[in-house]
Amino acid sequence: MLILSLLFGLFLGLCVLGPAQGQQLIVNQDVGISAIDRNRARLIFTMRINQWSDQRPVAVFVLPDDSPLHQTFAKSALGVFPHQLRQTWDRQVFSGTGQAPLQVASESEMLQRVQQTPGAIGYVSQLPSTPGIKGIEVE
Repeated sequence: MLILSLLFGLFLGLCVLGPAQGQQLIVNQDVGISAIDRNRARLIFTMRINQWSDQRPVAVFVLPDDSPLHQTFAKSALGVFPHQLRQTWDRQVFSGTGQAPLQVASESEMLQRVQQTPGAIGYVSQLPSTPGIKGIEVE
């Protein structure tokens, strides 16, 4: 009976929370890749790689740390906790060895900034049909 009660509680919790929010890595259309491995994506989002393979600069855009999409993206696509990203960025900024990514307030701003910035990379909950932006797979 106790197990049945626990399972019912878990079911109710999942119904209230809903499905996990998906995420899609996006880049400006001028970026010449269609897929990226997880390690390279992690290096880009931790600001350790700042150029694409064609030597053009990478512009990294992220949502605020407390955004559910940011948290899902960090864990699922990059395999790190959001606080680990923040620690890495803060360490680079405070030590003068690097910078933090550019933070945007919403997914619509993310789309706009990635679309308008050559070499830009970011993420959204679903791939839009916005001209100037393409989705890339994380392998």
